[in-house]
Amino acid sequence: MEEPVIRLIVYAIIFVVPLIVTYLIEKYMENKRYSSIEEREEEMKNILIFNEKRVPSDIVGGNFHLVRGSIVISGSYWKQFLTRVKSFFGGRLNSLESIIDIGRREAILRMKEQAKKAGADTIFNVRFETTTLGSMVGKEGIFCAEFYAYGTAWKRR
Repeated sequence: MEEPVIRLIVYAIIFVVPLIVTYLIEKYMENKRYSSIEEREEEMKNILIFNEKRVPSDIVGGNFHLVRGSIVISGSYWKQFLTRVKSFFGGRLNSLESIIDIGRREAILRMKEQAKKAGADTIFNVRFETTTLGSMVGKEGIFCAEFYAYGTAWKRR
């Protein structure tokens, strides 16, 4: 083989193999994270959540608790790479959608866990807040956001 062909093969190995390995590791970690979330959601499915502001009229008294769940989550360098490539061409950024989905679901789960510790089985007036802590647009760094869910927990009689 000629030297330019060998050099091209070496460059391909140096750049492509690490991308493939990091992609496979990222997929494994994401699947593991989703499995954990699905298991915990199944455990907490008996705690009901509502976004209504007012307590139902048949509720009299009771112990009400402010419950909240928060998580700060970031994308990997692999997701950052994919997002930059896709944003160049436009369209849906699927790599960031999974981060947002995981963040919201985890915040709800943490809020439900706090309600369970307080002995509650219903959470009403549930609200979400999302704060972007870092961004890839025009800056160096990686996407990072906080997801915060809160509501009022109560034990149904």
